[in-house]
Amino acid sequence: MEIIPTGGTLGASVHGIDLARPLAERDFARLLRALGRYGVLCFPRQRLDAAALKAFAGRFGTLEINVANAFQEPGHPEIMILSNIVEAGRPIGLGDAGQDWHTDLSYSAEIAFANVLYALEVPRRDGRPLGGTEFADMGAAYQDLPQELKIRLDGMTVRHDFAKFWDKMRARPGSRRPPLSAEQRRRKPPVSHPIFLTHPLTGARMLYANPGYSVRINELPERDSAEILEYLFAHQLQPRYRYLHCWNEGDVLVWDDLRTIHNARADYRADERRLIKRCQVMADKIFDPAFVAAALAAA
Repeated sequence: MEIIPTGGTLGASVHGIDLARPLAERDFARLLRALGRYGVLCFPRQRLDAAALKAFAGRFGTLEINVANAFQEPGHPEIMILSNIVEAGRPIGLGDAGQDWHTDLSYSAEIAFANVLYALEVPRRDGRPLGGTEFADMGAAYQDLPQELKIRLDGMTVRHDFAKFWDKMRARPGSRRPPLSAEQRRRKPPVSHPIFLTHPLTGARMLYANPGYSVRINELPERDSAEILEYLFAHQLQPRYRYLHCWNEGDVLVWDDLRTIHNARADYRADERRLIKRCQVMADKIFDPAFVAAALAAA
């Protein structure tokens, strides 16, 4: 197995490993260390069925079943289909998934550790891949915050709301998203998390707020909260913190939701087909010191 960094703030490619086969403990430990170091890992030229995708993703933690309960792989509800393809007049997947800056499951009481995506069809124009996924480094963003702001915000919490992102996507022209039902909203009420997290793999501090779901700093007056969130959103999206992954068919991409925020570029037309399958990994194992110690010891 060879791990090759991109040379940027985030990202590395992993070669010489077949994810369709069970991972040895030593290999998984190397990958976990690499994910903590680079934030985003790409495994090119993979061929996975649903069971293999779930087995690989499940090494990192429990797999979520999305609250929308839509566009799930038949027989495998942990796999969500992201696609703009329409067959017999019906979309086969969620067509606008992730098309603004956010962190998955920051709106949930139990947050996410990682995303695992597998590309089957990638839109292209003039030979150039479209629909890339952008990332921003929240470790670097935290490090560069003014010291007085770090001190002021330390110990504060941010409220995150699932409905903020969903309703924003619904408001876009041509959106196929239905309104959230009362039951869906009941199952995902607003929740709060610390504005700064300590990463369990590295011990580094992370800025845990994002434009998609964050709505309020609880300990501040509303006006102060709005001003600081606006500053934080602008700060964390500076070009120096960003990395763009350009997809190819067969790519498996794993990214750290504690370390990054991300955005799916919508730069392709409806007739330029995109098909990706996704597993969402919860943070139930990664915050368990025994799991981390045992996994990393295998390296």
